[in-house]
Amino acid sequence: MTLHHDEVPVDESVVRSLLAEQCPQWAALPLRPAGSGTDNTMYRLGDDLLVRLPRTAEKAASLRKEQRWLPRLASRLSFPVPEPRHAGAPSAAFGLPWSVYRWIDGDEVRPDTVSDWAALGADLASTVRELHALDLAGATRAGDLSGYRGGSLHPCDEWISGALDDCRRTIGAEVDVDRLDRLWRAGLARPEPAGPHVWLHSDLKPTNLLVRDGRLHAVIDFGGLTVGHPDAEHAPTWDLPPEARHAYREALGVDDETWARARAWAIAAAAGGVSYYWHTFPTFVAECRNRLREIVADAD
Repeated sequence: MTLHHDEVPVDESVVRSLLAEQCPQWAALPLRPAGSGTDNTMYRLGDDLLVRLPRTAEKAASLRKEQRWLPRLASRLSFPVPEPRHAGAPSAAFGLPWSVYRWIDGDEVRPDTVSDWAALGADLASTVRELHALDLAGATRAGDLSGYRGGSLHPCDEWISGALDDCRRTIGAEVDVDRLDRLWRAGLARPEPAGPHVWLHSDLKPTNLLVRDGRLHAVIDFGGLTVGHPDAEHAPTWDLPPEARHAYREALGVDDETWARARAWAIAAAAGGVSYYWHTFPTFVAECRNRLREIVADAD
């Protein structure tokens, strides 16, 4: 499945070649597909490892960021996060950096894996509070840590306005896009975020959360790791049922101004996803459509 015009092809034979060349100690282990996202393709390696390969040269920058920062953050967090075991170098078989991580057991957040959504929302709030409380240890909002989700909504206005226009054409019959547009502009009208910068995961959607026995266990995919204001960190709560979202907000005490900006960020990510991936990634588009429906229902 190709999602980007500049995607670098990869399959099991490519991964085998990389392992034989750079990780011969793991080259004979069983290898099988382990899913793919908008940024990476993944393979399960044996029982204890995961191989992640970026789809494009631009996405490779996020993988290098994980290799650099995750070892520094992991020891300071009480919950499991991906542990890089090998930083793969570009080669003739695959011309981009790649990584091998320790496999983390757990289930994605879904209705069949979570029975108490309020408890999950509280767990997620605790995880976010812990991450945001970490000392920046000299990290600043610059270079690979300057992701747009840690900043202002205003630079995204032209892009998101276009994405909302696309949504009117594609899903306007099922979602009140004009209402979403008004909620987006309400977020833009709020005062700019203030306060200290914090560490941000930036993409805490259900597929990046792992649960055990229905409770949050681990957080994965730190490719969007950023230093900045926390507004956008709350946006993926609109991917969750209302009970989880309300418990999350109450546990963190998120004020109305921040929540309005968080909702605008939620609209931005989902509308942008529908627009960009409409013809290429129907599963992800379905996630985005569900988020937009939740936003309208929650506002009502």
